Parts: sequence; C-alpha cells; structure tokens
Amino acid sequence: MIRVMVVATSPVVRAGLSAVVTTNPRLTVVGSASDLDVLAIEVGQLQPDVVLVDLSGNFQQAVWEKLLVIQEQQYPFATIVIVEELDSIDLETALRSGIRGILPNTSTESEIVAAVEAIAFGLLVLHPNAVELLSIREKVVTNPVQTLTPREIEVLGMLGSGLGNKAIAKRLHISEHTVKFHLSSIFQKLSVSSRTEAVAVGVRLGLIML
Repeated sequence: MIRVMVVATSPVVRAGLSAVVTTNPRLTVVGSASDLDVLAIEVGQLQPDVVLVDLSGNFQQAVWEKLLVIQEQQYPFATIVIVEELDSIDLETALRSGIRGILPNTSTESEIVAAVEAIAFGLLVLHPNAVELLSIREKVVTNPVQTLTPREIEVLGMLGSGLGNKAIAKRLHISEHTVKFHLSSIFQKLSVSSRTEAVAVGVRLGLIML
C-alpha cells in the first residue's frame, strides 16, 4: 500500500482529494492537514510515502522552502502539488526543492491517482503544459533585484563576505542543504554559474555593499 497524506486549506477539497486517492486500492489516505504547519507537526507520526498538496488559490513562493525544510527536519516524502495556474509558479525552483509532481487543478481523477502512484515509485510527473513552459522559458533575468527573495539577498550578502555554506547555515540557523537550494536559485536568477560571478553581479546591482 502507498501511504498518502492530503494537504489543502479547504475541508471540502481535502475530502474530495482523499476520496479521489482511495479510488485506487493500492493507495490509502493516512491523514490530512489544513496547511504546511500542521503537516510539519503530523508528518513524522503518519509517515506518508506521498504528500498531495493543493495550492489552488493559496500559492505563495515561500511554500517551496517550507516543504524542503519539513522533509529535512521531519520525515522524507515525495510531494505532488496541484496549482491553479502552471505559469504562475517557478517550475525550476519547485523541482529543486524536492517537488516530484506538478498538476493543474483541472486534472482528472485518473490523472491525479496515476501521478500519486508514479511519484511513489520514484518517477517525476509533470503536466504536458508544464513541460512546455520549462522548454520555452527564457533564461534572461529582467529585474534580479525584484526577483531575489529577501532570504536570497541575505545569502548573497554573506557570499560577498566570504562565508562558506557551513558558516551561512550556522548563521541563518538552517541546513547546508537549504543553503545550497538558495544558492542554486540565486545562480539561476542572476544567470551566473559560480559564487564569484554571483558576488560580482550582486555588487554591480547594489545588492552587496563593499
């Protein structure tokens, strides 16, 4: 049996997704949560193989970091998210944070069930429209100052001070893996491939003060 936990703000959506999951005899719902804070509390006890998260109408960019932290600190699981608009999220950041399935909220019951089962077996599941967005996305940063999150700017500043990943993690009270996640996002947003380049661009943009 594949153990599934459902996360959704709406109790109606939670009930609906739970009902969808249980249409497959190989899947069982071990619990549900109204938000990621509840998930963080209960996931260690319930130990699901897959967490199905509905983000429709309630998406915030910080959700990727929160999910990553929960997996690191609580219990490792495969995550599949359902979103309202595929083009409203940063797919590359989502995938780097450990998301293994991304579906629009227009997905059919059979698509959701198939996706849950697939990622439980270690596969990556993307809706065809999401794949198209990945392939045509321009690698040009129009305004890096607005694109970088406050935490990423903080990490970039520490890079400029010469701190390594371990020192940054200790100062920010996060794991080294989370630091690497932020660095990967910074490199992508600034279109650079090294720490030195990131610092140089940061100085030029006024994000790092020397």
